[in-house]
Amino acid sequence: MALQAIDVQPIIDWLEGSRDATPEAVISGLNQRMVTHGISLARVAVFVRTLHPNAAGRAFFWRAEKPDEVEVDVAEHEWMLTPAHLQSPIYAIMATGREIRRRLADAACPMDFPVLAELREEGLTDYYAAPLPSLTGEKLLCTFATRRAGGFTDAEMAGLRRLLAPVGRVAEILAWRRKAQNILEAYLGKSAGDKVLSGLIRRGDGEDIHAVIWFCDLRDSTPLADSMSRSDFLKTLNDFFECVLAPVIERDGEVLRFIGDAALAIFPVGADTSEACRRALDAAQAAISRLNKLNKTRATPLRFGIGLHLGDVLYGNIGTASRLEFTVIGAAANEAARIEALCKTLDVPFVLSERVAAHIPGCRSLGRHSLRGVSEPVEVFTL
Repeated sequence: MALQAIDVQPIIDWLEGSRDATPEAVISGLNQRMVTHGISLARVAVFVRTLHPNAAGRAFFWRAEKPDEVEVDVAEHEWMLTPAHLQSPIYAIMATGREIRRRLADAACPMDFPVLAELREEGLTDYYAAPLPSLTGEKLLCTFATRRAGGFTDAEMAGLRRLLAPVGRVAEILAWRRKAQNILEAYLGKSAGDKVLSGLIRRGDGEDIHAVIWFCDLRDSTPLADSMSRSDFLKTLNDFFECVLAPVIERDGEVLRFIGDAALAIFPVGADTSEACRRALDAAQAAISRLNKLNKTRATPLRFGIGLHLGDVLYGNIGTASRLEFTVIGAAANEAARIEALCKTLDVPFVLSERVAAHIPGCRSLGRHSLRGVSEPVEVFTL
């Protein structure tokens, strides 16, 4: 077959004009068009390094038998040091920047990577892996495999190689957007990160929302820090925050900021105020349970408090012209911190304001108490 027999220009035109928003949609559409234009693909994978505290990279797998589906796999940082990765073609390409081709149907084919035996057993006859060109040095690569007898033709290989650059451009754009999302989600939270990425970046940008405000604080942190090394204290803080804030995230709350050994989060109220209050309370109870479990492993138990309040706040950007924070501000946010401080005075692990308790059956009043900066005493509750 002549090299010119496969015209991939229509694929390039589609790729460069594609408005598909997700990598999965782009990969599925691209591979189906390659098959339609005469490239006999059985399996395609795209590998992308990412910037995320829990993930080193992502892999997207497409198979011809399920052309509309793309499987996504996340590689943790620890996995990148395992033999499965270090002995893979992916690692070799990342290290050298050179493409790899193995004609699996050929009895003399070098089987120098363990995965090749698996591919041959699946009936694949040819395997081609190559780095995708990028303008920024982004680590991107793609692998192609076929079941065609004899492997890829010369025309197919020419078509695949011509597609590498345009595929790399689109992959790089999507990878950078994903990195931006990862960074914003890790440092701001998912909802706040999405708002910033959508354009809410100016000082004062934001919206008024009704929310359950969550404030938690670690007690006796100063003597605790003095009693251990800085690295041990950092681990203790991380263990504390994992216990108290993972339940918030699991229940669709938004962690907004860390203030030393304290943290601020919200549960935005939708159509049902009681539902948001219940989620916040469920998160508080789960946090207490996890901290109690953690304390059984510690010589010195961690003491803490959680305060829940309900009110209107401004959810948006505050700060200087060049250094901003996306958070909530307003009297209700300040009151939530004051309410949490009563945990120590009243010797209870969490305190609810009257506004939250009104939506929670079975609450017990702890009386009326004065809050700093609030003119009238407020009634607070616990379970």
